[in-house]
Amino acid sequence: MVKVAIVGSGNIGTDLLIKIKRLSKILDVVALVGIDPDSDGLKRAARLGVAAHSGGLESFLSSDDSDGVALVLDATSAKAHAHHDKLLEARGIRRIDLTPAAIGPFVVPCVNLEQNLSASNVNMVTCGGQATIPVIAAISRVAPVRYAEIVATIASRSAGPGTRANIDEFTETTARAIESVGGAEHGKAIIVLNPAEPPITMRDTVFCLCNDADQEAIRRSVRDMVAEVAEYVPGYRMKHEVQIAPVAHNESLRLADYDMNFTGLSVSVFLEVEGAAHYLPAYAGNLDIMTSAALRTAERMVQAGDAS
Repeated sequence: MVKVAIVGSGNIGTDLLIKIKRLSKILDVVALVGIDPDSDGLKRAARLGVAAHSGGLESFLSSDDSDGVALVLDATSAKAHAHHDKLLEARGIRRIDLTPAAIGPFVVPCVNLEQNLSASNVNMVTCGGQATIPVIAAISRVAPVRYAEIVATIASRSAGPGTRANIDEFTETTARAIESVGGAEHGKAIIVLNPAEPPITMRDTVFCLCNDADQEAIRRSVRDMVAEVAEYVPGYRMKHEVQIAPVAHNESLRLADYDMNFTGLSVSVFLEVEGAAHYLPAYAGNLDIMTSAALRTAERMVQAGDAS
């Protein structure tokens, strides 16, 4: 088994810790690193027999627990990861970034992981990106996507301090990844924190304008991609059949005023992401899809390294 460590003892880091312990046969998580000695994550790590470091990454790297660690998963913040990246690069330790820092290439496992297995630092985009970019990529492989807009709606309770502090980075990072990974010519991202009680399960809406194409081929491509994501995120599913409608020139002015000459199809996909409840409630699908994607990425990076 390959030794890995997690930085960030909040919701995402703790869920990731439990996922690796329960599900992975090739990753050995040896440490959880945080800065709050009273955090529930560090306490749980200690109970699970995992080294709990409350002095931050520098303290961990100076300890014997860091010996042999080949991969670190960073679940802190965009600003913190920029600092952590330099420290880990100096030690030759590969990084999986679960923040919106976007230092390394964006990775969505079912879309472009295989092309980035040798990268020293990969970025898991955002929860909204992990949920919606596969659908945009699925449409893109049938017809060029001229515009893609996503709305990620999550329960307020599942948005911790890190998520709230990174709202701007969320929208910017997701929009960039919609274009660079999803294949859209133009991308836009919106996040909504819904305070409803009881808390809602994560919902995502994908709206695309694409060139005219075989509508059934688009539906089939989206269904196939949703099934592929569900292999590593079991609670990922479509709420309705893919909605497709023709768009005439005069309608395009209201839908996407960046392109006044657009004529083609509008494609709408409505998704739900239910969490596995390894650590947090099932409504926190936004956290579950991030940790599930990071786990899939870590295992494939390790397997690729062993194969080489």
